[in-house]
Amino acid sequence: MNLTEILNNRYSVKEFDATKKISNSDFEQIKSILRLSPSSVNLQPWHFLIADTQESKERITKGTQGFFHFNTPKVLDASHVIVIAARTNADESYMNKILEQEDKDGRFSAQEFKDQMQGGRKLFADIHRYDLKDLPHWMEKQVYLNMGALLLGAAAIGIDACPMEGVDVKALDEEFDLREKGYTTLAVVSLGYRKDSDFNAKLPKSRFPEETIITKL
Repeated sequence: MNLTEILNNRYSVKEFDATKKISNSDFEQIKSILRLSPSSVNLQPWHFLIADTQESKERITKGTQGFFHFNTPKVLDASHVIVIAARTNADESYMNKILEQEDKDGRFSAQEFKDQMQGGRKLFADIHRYDLKDLPHWMEKQVYLNMGALLLGAAAIGIDACPMEGVDVKALDEEFDLREKGYTTLAVVSLGYRKDSDFNAKLPKSRFPEETIITKL
């Protein structure tokens, strides 16, 4: 695997080939990326809604009406579409669920380590809840880590993607009752395969040169 080649080949797809579908085996890898992505103190403050049928993708277009209409084809023509949502709170009940899953997965050889993990996680969450007063934003940043992993991971197995913040998040929250479940939409990512006519595929990639963005100490 040449990571530089993969990064140069990936881009935000503007036209998907509606005739091409992601295989079940490849999409299992996509789901693994979503589940195994890192997050601060293992908070995992995310939820994903996955659409791979015309009917389910049409539900997601509730978020591409009006001003965001230009993104509708990127939803309908894609093989799979993921609505990426972030938690709106990290209360004690949720913290306990994380802790019990970690315990079940064998991360604690003694009760003291379990207690230390819970205390550390609560400490960092409370810093953002009370001192910095940015708990929802902090959790959103963890979800963006996940989306970055998704884009790179998809490219690594030959799947094209288009991340979209250009959606009506309130409409999607309402369509899927996300706020009632303690979540809110951040973005939508369409996955599939680029169409030959996609103009963006033919444009050269443009990034600042290495000496502009990297300082070797």
